[in-house]
Amino acid sequence: MRRISVFGATGSIGESTFDLVMRAGGAAAFHTVALTGGRNIARLAEMARALDADLAVSADEADLPALRAALAGTRTECAAGPAALVEAASRPADWVMSAIVGAAGLAPGLKALEQGTTLALANKETLVAAGPLVMATAAAHRATLLPVDSEHSAIFQALKGEDIAAVKKITVTASGGALRDWPLERLASATVEQALAHPNWAMGKRITIDSASMFNKALELIETREYFGIAPDRIEAIIHPESIVHSMVAFRDGAVMAHLGTPDMRHAIGHALNWPDRAALPVAPLDLARIGQLTFRAPDEARWPALRLARDVMAVHGLAGAAFNAAKERALDLFLDGRIGFMDMARVVEATLDRLSGECSLARDPQGLADVMQMDNLARIRADEAAARLPAA
Repeated sequence: MRRISVFGATGSIGESTFDLVMRAGGAAAFHTVALTGGRNIARLAEMARALDADLAVSADEADLPALRAALAGTRTECAAGPAALVEAASRPADWVMSAIVGAAGLAPGLKALEQGTTLALANKETLVAAGPLVMATAAAHRATLLPVDSEHSAIFQALKGEDIAAVKKITVTASGGALRDWPLERLASATVEQALAHPNWAMGKRITIDSASMFNKALELIETREYFGIAPDRIEAIIHPESIVHSMVAFRDGAVMAHLGTPDMRHAIGHALNWPDRAALPVAPLDLARIGQLTFRAPDEARWPALRLARDVMAVHGLAGAAFNAAKERALDLFLDGRIGFMDMARVVEATLDRLSGECSLARDPQGLADVMQMDNLARIRADEAAARLPAA
């Protein structure tokens, strides 16, 4: 029986993974080693019961009593806290979904790779913050790393059987998010609720706001460089409001391979779950005649400065990704708390990178996880200081 673990089970990616696993036979078809989640203890316990999981882990130690109470009478072991997440990742599994949001997913992801497993990576921050370290760890332990972002899954599939040296350009598509058609001068006043009204995708709160600010796409540009080893000047983003074309790969002979599909994350999750095979998935078929047209436009970097910052980060490389991601996460926290405005998020990130570049060598490659986390911590401190210097939101 195939052994699986799902990290971030109660988030949007985790819920879609659970749906596919249950449709494929659930506990009768899979041995679930570990499930982890955030504050939704009732849902985590419900999933653990349904899959007869060996272990259920809450990210917050304070939730351990509630988790134990919810799973009383089952054989499922309960644990909580960051150390418990890493211990769960050390338990042997054949396939692991990494869907913890943010830098918190880095340590469990690295630990899973050290077991030589197949890691389905939905946590883009893992590669952004520690790309060289992650890829080296995967290679050293002969682990398989499969992309689960819809864009990177699309690229992965378009490159099957191809020589990366023949690639001229990779184009990552972006919906533009909830605010894509707002006048530029209005963006500064956008609220959290307005930024959360995504027209195409049903995602978690943080990634939906990252979509509106295009920080999500900035992370994906950096992730493309790290995962596929392609030069930054051959990576671009394009606005595609319909979210039907997920990415495109242009080759030196003029051919362009585009991956199309309805906007449903179960496409990419299902591809990773069943790889190298393809299985039937419960997703709507693509009806191009009904859609009628597909549109594209170049992104306006005055509206989305995150894309410019991503290019700067790729040019520096090294620990710049860890600093960028941490500053972005902290800026998002501040926006969610109402302490800075929507457009201030990019200002905070840029000011943080500028200050750190004068304090230390961002170009230095991380020597280990401790290096990455030290930069992560420092960048969060500098982001708070940058935000304090802004006018009140």
